[in-house]
Parts: sequence; structure tokens; C-alpha cells
Amino acid sequence: MDPETDPLLFWHTGGPGCSGFSGLVIEIGPLAFDLESFDGNFPSLVINPYSWTKVASIIFIDVPVGTGFSYSTKSDAYLTCDTKQVNDNYLFLRKWLLKHPKFLKNRLYVAGDSYGGKITTMVALEIAKGNEAGLQPRMLLQGYIIGNSRTGNKDNNERIPYAHRMTLILDEYFELAKSSCHGEYVNPDPNNYKCQYALELIRECTKMINTVHILEPQCKFLSPRPNDFLSGQLFLEDDPLDLLFLSRQDKPWCRNHNYVPIYIWANNETVQEALHIRKGTITSWTRCNTTIAYTNLAYKEDVENIFRHHQLLNEKDYKALAYSGDHDMFIPYMSTLKWIRALNLTVDDNWRPWYVGGQVAGYTKKYKNYNQAYITFATVKGASHTTPEYKPKECLTMIERWLSLFPL
Repeated sequence: MDPETDPLLFWHTGGPGCSGFSGLVIEIGPLAFDLESFDGNFPSLVINPYSWTKVASIIFIDVPVGTGFSYSTKSDAYLTCDTKQVNDNYLFLRKWLLKHPKFLKNRLYVAGDSYGGKITTMVALEIAKGNEAGLQPRMLLQGYIIGNSRTGNKDNNERIPYAHRMTLILDEYFELAKSSCHGEYVNPDPNNYKCQYALELIRECTKMINTVHILEPQCKFLSPRPNDFLSGQLFLEDDPLDLLFLSRQDKPWCRNHNYVPIYIWANNETVQEALHIRKGTITSWTRCNTTIAYTNLAYKEDVENIFRHHQLLNEKDYKALAYSGDHDMFIPYMSTLKWIRALNLTVDDNWRPWYVGGQVAGYTKKYKNYNQAYITFATVKGASHTTPEYKPKECLTMIERWLSLFPL
């Protein structure tokens, strides 16, 4: 670990509206909460042995406005969209590097997961265009890293084929849906009754499945819309604290229980003072601001699909790592493979297992263009939508090898 020479990662948490602090203490940052000793009182922080800061310097941010501790004194600032968020993030990075010029010589990667992966790709392209236009400072962009990433409005069409592959639905149900819906499972023709019937059969089979990790329990508040299997929602609501504590006594463990210490810590007055949070700006900190994504009044998805962004970045010879937890049905690995295959690249390293500690950690396939710029696809075995949260050791090994230009 050497900040003088380590690459710089600009990390985007998903949502839109999930705090960068979530990425810092739950996914890839140097700190984590001590869940074993947590008793409901003020929590303790511990060192994360699998932090990506072992191999890179990382910038975490709260974006768009209203996320985490971020705020604005102007109400119209909360009305935003993909394009505005990308422009704001790019401007922030330019200003940050001008203020911290010692990092200008470091290799730069833009990174993020879920909806953050969509923004990551768009920001990477803005940086590339800015460099070409001569904007200062010039950044040493090398590529981008995305996990279980949003690509476009058709991502959710892969949920039903994925559910079939994972034996969650009967062959006959899948064949009926495939033949009658013609590949359109999210917005099918309402007058196509055969398709609607097939989708209803599938919903009955999957409505109580936890879509972000199909092996973990489906909890009452974990998925606020359990019947909406094909919804476009890209993060899940957190449980209210009081309901979380009550549920622990007589209900199955839920991963959201792990998030309780974050709320207690971030809403502590002493903590906010230490972080120099301006009093009165944040009445109640939330890990994910559901208002941003759940209402089109706050956030508009004005870029429907970023396939062209991936295509341009590849043509400009930037490398990419696209990884997927293989138990995520929210944005299945099949969705990521679909846009990669559509680039019509040459296979450089065919589908094979990759290993950590002598065990299969997942599977990988590498593609390259005519200039040898490559895209590495990797699954992480047993992981979910926010992959490093579930398989931290494997993900650190993956990112360390990829940044070092070693095969997974």
C-alpha cells in the first residue's frame, strides 16, 4: 500500500441515492462495524482486512444531492438526472485533483456497482472526452470497474431466464413465457393474455425470493414490493430501526440487521460534529435516500441505455472489469454478458474458473478489440448484488490481480 504509486479509484455507490459511506463501511472501505460485539448501543468500528485500500486510494462521495450527508440550500438542486449527476461528478473530480495535485500522476479508474455502475461508465467517458478536449487537469484514466451494473431498461428482462437457470421456475413456465412474450417480460403487451398468464405463474414462484441474493431469507421489510418481480427498482429500502430490533427476536436473520449500527453511528451528534456536518442540514441520516429513486420528481433516468458508452470506451482502448455476484437476480450476470457479447469482440481467454486459496472463486472470460484493449468479465461464486459485501476476500483478490494486470 503506497499512495504515491497506488492507482486512484473514484467510487460510485448505487441507488441512485445510496451514500458513499455505505460503500466505505459495507463493501470495499478500510473500516467496518463490529457486528459481533454490537448490542444496540453506540457501535465500534474495526479494520476491514479485505479493504480495497490495500491496493488503491479511493474517493467515496455522496451523490446526487440529498444522498447521505449531502444537501443544498436551493430546492431545485434536488431535481436531478443521470446527465446532471455525471457532469457534477466529473466537475467534482476535476476540482478535487486540482486541490490534491499529487494524485495527478496516479493511474485513475472509475468504479461502482448497481446503479452506480451506470454512472461510473458515463463518468469514465466524460473524463476520456475531457482529456481529448484538453480540459485541465488531464487525468491518467486507465479504465473502469463495474459490479452487477445497470446498463439499461432491458436489464430486468434477464431475470426470468436467470430464474429458470437457477431452477426457481418450471421449464414449462419458462417456455410458455418465452414463446408468448417474445423476449419482453418487463413491459409486455397488456392484451397478450397468454404472456400475462405465464408471467403470473412466474411471479407466484418468485415473489418470496430475495432477488439480491436468492439463497438469503426474504424479510418483511427487505423488499417493499415483493410482488413486483420485474420492477426497475435498483436498491432496497432499509428497515426502520425499531422494527429491525423487534424482528430480531422472533424472525429469521436478515442482512439489513447488519445496517443498524450504521444508522446509530451516523445519526450520533458527536459523530456529526467530528465530521463537520453543518447543523440542521440533515435531520435523519439514511443509508439510501428512497425519495431520490422512488419519485420521478427528484431523479429522472434520462439516459435509458449506456451500451454506446461502453462501446466508445472500448474503441478508445480503455480496459474494463465487469463482475457479477452469481446469486444476484436483481441484475443477473446474464444481463452483463449480454451487452459485452453485443460489442462483437474477440475472445482472448475463454470461460474458465478463477481461484482464491485453492478454491473456485468464480468464473471469468476475457474479450479484446483489435488494439488489445480488453474487457474482463468475472462472476463471484455465492455472491450477490453488492458483491464485495458478501465475498470480501475473493473480491479483494480479484481487484488486486486485475489492477496488477495479472490474469484472474
